[in-house]
Amino acid sequence: MKVMRRFLLYGQRQRLHSRGFSSASWDPLHVCVVGSGPAGFYTAEKMLKANEGAEVDIIDRLPTPFGLVRSGVAPDHPETKIVVNQFSRVASHDRCSFFGNVSLGSSVSLSELRQTYDVVVLAYGSESDRCLGIPGEDLKGVHSAREFVWWYNGHPDYRDMAPELCNSDTAVVLGQGNVALDVARILLRPISELETTDIADHALDFLRKSTIRNVYLVGRRGPVQAACTAKELREILGMKNLNVHINETALVTSPMDEEEMKNNRIRKRVYELLTKAAKSSLRDGSTDMRDLHFIFFRKPIKFISEDNSTVSSVHLEKTVLKENGSSGKQVAVGTGEFEEIKCGLVLKSIGYKSLPVDGLPFDNDRGVVPNVKGRVLASADRMDTKTEQGLYVVGWLKRGPTGIVGTNLYCAEETVASILEDVKNGKLIPASKPGRKGLQQILVEKGVKFVPFSGWERIDLKEKMAGQLKNKPREKITNWNDLLQAAIR
Repeated sequence: MKVMRRFLLYGQRQRLHSRGFSSASWDPLHVCVVGSGPAGFYTAEKMLKANEGAEVDIIDRLPTPFGLVRSGVAPDHPETKIVVNQFSRVASHDRCSFFGNVSLGSSVSLSELRQTYDVVVLAYGSESDRCLGIPGEDLKGVHSAREFVWWYNGHPDYRDMAPELCNSDTAVVLGQGNVALDVARILLRPISELETTDIADHALDFLRKSTIRNVYLVGRRGPVQAACTAKELREILGMKNLNVHINETALVTSPMDEEEMKNNRIRKRVYELLTKAAKSSLRDGSTDMRDLHFIFFRKPIKFISEDNSTVSSVHLEKTVLKENGSSGKQVAVGTGEFEEIKCGLVLKSIGYKSLPVDGLPFDNDRGVVPNVKGRVLASADRMDTKTEQGLYVVGWLKRGPTGIVGTNLYCAEETVASILEDVKNGKLIPASKPGRKGLQQILVEKGVKFVPFSGWERIDLKEKMAGQLKNKPREKITNWNDLLQAAIR
């Protein structure tokens, strides 16, 4: 009789599946997403829609969700932050829970998560930086652009950073991507335009006193290879109080440059914008005019300090482009000619870097978790195609720190498709592990006080109320203890 009943149930499941219903409606699929940035939330959203039995928990080491949308997107780009409304609807879904103030490693290990959930998706992004490995990189006044961005965006780890904005009238930004343009724009934008954004209050205080009036954006290669988008470039070129300086000799293109632009519409548009800016006449000087210098074909050799403590200049080597035989791309090669830019602040915008965790295969050269369509490989050896059961990756940790917020949507779709395929093929067994209850038990036993989404909503309300008093969208709470207190009151 039991055999007959099981057969009937199996037949019912097959009929439901053929009508478009997932068998997960019978057995919940317990999914944990580590990281609550765009990649994490897009993954949760796609998972909830694709599998009506999925129960998704999102954990994050911060008490606040949304990752780089909160701590990375520039304060003068509020339109980009509108996506948090979509993410909030995901977090409020009855099959989704948020666990803030939960760190992978110290609060719960990867091994514990894999024992607790049917599926673990790593989406914790990049929280470190690539190094140049040149002399003087540890001098005072030399920072990564990520640190500076987290500082002005109110990330609790960097509220006490205190960048050197009053040592000189000149800052050097190494790199010419979107993040480099962001930090240059914040340094050069009139304070009156920043006062009505959600920039952190401590950053406003520093920027009000800033003596920086000149910013140099330095790139190893030429204008055709500048890594920014046309939208970001157009914005900074259009700033009213700004004179833009570009040496027209740097705009001369080679046949390979022309081929690059022919094959890449964005690069062609960026080059056109830079060419137009180079030909534009400088504006009449006012008391608050500022200057932006695009410097191409230069690479940093060392940072120099006059007092053996704080950076005072950057030593640069001139470069030329040569074709790399293996990749076919143009690479910057030193010429043996050198020059120097005096400055009091250096921001390195040369790339974010993901960090490995215990028990996770990691490709240190590329700074990513080795994977095939989001399935984590058992080894960093690219010849080994064996995958880790139930372990997946998405976002920057999957592909490297590239793309915009929306890029993570397509990245998440690919990873979720792999998960669904593995469920369909029997590689994952729904309801085989405890899921949310198991995580809660681990956190209670370890004394971890997690912040639920309702706790974030309390933080959100307090920040918005404080912002109203200053004509700002919000006044961010930037202290760890204050955030945790706000979440429970």
